[in-house]
Amino acid sequence: MSSKPIAPLHGRTIIMTRAQEQQSEARSRLHALGSNVLDLPALVIGPPDDWQPLDDALADIKTFHWLVFSSANGVRAVEERLQRIGQSLANRPKGLKLAAVGRKTAQHLEHLGAAVDFVPPNFVADSLINHFPVSGFGLKMLLPRVQSGGRTILGEAFRESGAHVIEVAAYESRCPEAIPEDTATALANSNVDAIAFSSGKTAAHTASLLSHRFGSDWVQQLETVKVISIGPQTSLSCEQHFGRVDQEADPHDLEGLVSACVKACRSEAETCPPGSG
Repeated sequence: MSSKPIAPLHGRTIIMTRAQEQQSEARSRLHALGSNVLDLPALVIGPPDDWQPLDDALADIKTFHWLVFSSANGVRAVEERLQRIGQSLANRPKGLKLAAVGRKTAQHLEHLGAAVDFVPPNFVADSLINHFPVSGFGLKMLLPRVQSGGRTILGEAFRESGAHVIEVAAYESRCPEAIPEDTATALANSNVDAIAFSSGKTAAHTASLLSHRFGSDWVQQLETVKVISIGPQTSLSCEQHFGRVDQEADPHDLEGLVSACVKACRSEAETCPPGSG
C-alpha cells in the first residue's frame, strides 16, 4: 500500500502580508498545500480623505467611455458610491465599457453582474496598456485608484495616447500600527520560511513595521526568509526595502504567488529543513 504523498509545503511557515480582509483565500490555498500561515496584514483598507472627487466623477458617469479598475478595492468603492445615488455597475450607461487589471478584479465585477469588456493577458498594468483593444485618442476614461502610493502609469500612458483621463481616489491603504505578536515571535525565533508580498505598498509597510518592532537591525529577521513577490513592480519595492527577491509569481496573481512560495521552498529543501527559517 503506497503512502500518502507529502504536501509540497508540509512543515513550512509562510507569512502573508495582504490586507486583513483579503487574507482568507491566501490562507486556505497555503493550508491546502500543508503550510502553516502567519498573518502580517500590512495594509488597512479604508475610505479616501475626501469622497467628493469620486462622487463628482460618478455623477458625470454618462460622459465616460471607459472605467478602468486596477483592484477589487476600487470596484467595491465605486459600487458603494453608485448605490448611494441609485445606480450600479451592472446597470451602467450603455456606452461605458469596463476594463480590469487582473483576474480577481474582473471576478469581483462579474460577481456584481457587471460584464467586463477587457482583461489583459497578463495581470499587470503594463499589459493592460499594451493590449488595450482601442486607441485612447479622443476617449474619456475614469481611473479609480488608491489615494497614495499607487502607480500612475495607466493614467500617464492613456494621456500620451490622446485620452482625457480622470484619476480619482476611491480608497486608501494605510499602514497598521503593529505586527501580530505570533508573527513577530516566529520571526524573532527564525521559524519562518518565506514571506509573500502582493503589492509594493505591502513591502514598504512591512519594512516600516519590522523596523518599529525590531529596531535598526530589523533586516536580520529576514536573513534566512525567502522573499516572494507577486509581480515586477512589487519586486522593485522588495529590492528597494529588503535588497532582494527570491521568487516572483507567474502569473502575477494569488495563484501565481502561492506557486512561487512552493518553488522557493522547494529550491531550499536540501539545505533548509522545514521550520528552520
